[in-house]
Amino acid sequence: MDKGIRFRTYEIIEKASEGDQMSARFDLVIISLIILNVIAVILESFVSIRMQYRGFFSTFEYISVIVFTIEYMLRLWCARYKYPDKIPSIALLTYMFSFIAIIDLAAILPFYLPLMFRLDLRFLRILRLTRLLRVLKINRYTESMDMIKSVFRKRKEELTVTMFITFLLLLLSSSMMYYVETDIQPEAFPNIIASFWWGVATLTTVGYGDVYPITGIGKLLSGVIAILGIGLVALPTGIISSGFMEEMNEKKKSKDIDEDEKKLYCPYCGKKIHDL
Repeated sequence: MDKGIRFRTYEIIEKASEGDQMSARFDLVIISLIILNVIAVILESFVSIRMQYRGFFSTFEYISVIVFTIEYMLRLWCARYKYPDKIPSIALLTYMFSFIAIIDLAAILPFYLPLMFRLDLRFLRILRLTRLLRVLKINRYTESMDMIKSVFRKRKEELTVTMFITFLLLLLSSSMMYYVETDIQPEAFPNIIASFWWGVATLTTVGYGDVYPITGIGKLLSGVIAILGIGLVALPTGIISSGFMEEMNEKKKSKDIDEDEKKLYCPYCGKKIHDL
């Protein structure tokens, strides 16, 4: 009996399979609650709204934490079905230290910490901001994060090369700018590490303007670095973009193949059409 209830609970709390209405409703409730939590965090940043609806925000937070806590405990309870090839205790530990489980815990932990420990008010404000991490829980119901991980995994070599070249250029340009400008602007370029801020702003062509060269050689160097940065910073973007296009095309082909396979079987009895 316990196994049946536990397994059914696992089916409900996992991403809904086709035709499972109860699981679909559960997914809808959790996704809606996550979105409402993000909206609540944004609205609370307005002082007038926060002061006027303080009670409502507190009540909503209590309800959200209760729901997310129950969800987290249920997922721990059903972890053995998440990893059926492992013994229950190992399956539980495996799930607890998985990325999505850590996100689940981070979604509720900031609420409980002040109840157990006396914390500085500034630290409490930072903890409250971690409620935005709840939006990452939506990854359980979408394929977005899986696609991102797949793209980065397949393109890691190209990305590693471009990032290494970018770092070398950043190090070289920051070092050169330090030696060119430090005598004239010791407060803006006190050392090579501090000069990295100028290098990042120039290479990415952001140009905040808070740190800039004033010597002729420094301006010339800054212009060259900015031009190089236009092409260099665009390389990772192009690699990732092409990776996403390839991944989407592969998924589309896979989906088309699955649809073609379904056509070979009778929708009523499940047997191959040519065997009937």
